[in-house]
Amino acid sequence: MSLDYNKMTDNEILELIDGKDNEAMEYMIKKYSPIVKKEMRTMYLIGAETEDLYQEGMIGLFKAIRDYSGEKGAVFSTFATLCVKNQIKSAITASNRKKHIPLNQYISIYARVDEDGNSMEDLFVDDGVKTNPEKRMLDKENEKELMDSVKERLSKLEIEVLNLYLDGLSYADIGKKLGKTEKSVNNALQRIRAKLTK
Repeated sequence: MSLDYNKMTDNEILELIDGKDNEAMEYMIKKYSPIVKKEMRTMYLIGAETEDLYQEGMIGLFKAIRDYSGEKGAVFSTFATLCVKNQIKSAITASNRKKHIPLNQYISIYARVDEDGNSMEDLFVDDGVKTNPEKRMLDKENEKELMDSVKERLSKLEIEVLNLYLDGLSYADIGKKLGKTEKSVNNALQRIRAKLTK
């Protein structure tokens, strides 16, 4: 025989829930879920879906149902609203703390990282290139010679396609710019790869 929970007070239903009445639990969750929707509208969780806030609110409602004690004089609806609000706020606070983890745990590239006193900068940047203008000039000349050698092997179309591709354009954009199909652009890039591999 199913009980008519609509005719019962919240305290009576909560007593049934304490007695492991699952239908009473479902009834209370359904009855008070609008509080969750109302409270989540007033708050925002960065990088989260509204579903995440709703779940946090429902956890708060579940805790309210589990922890409510009528002996303290509070009405259940007030207690539930407070629990839902606090659960959502806690989730937002925890999320905001995680958002700052990268800033709080950064390592300076200038900090010493080994027993020789080298910094990250020293380990990853070739000091000769960094401080030697002659080496930088030679590197630029070598780069120019390499590009000239590449251009000698490529057709005019292939050079145009390569330049646009290196500028970050998609196959479709390159095709539009040069009046070619995407397939033609793809074929040109395949030929370029083959020639440069040789």
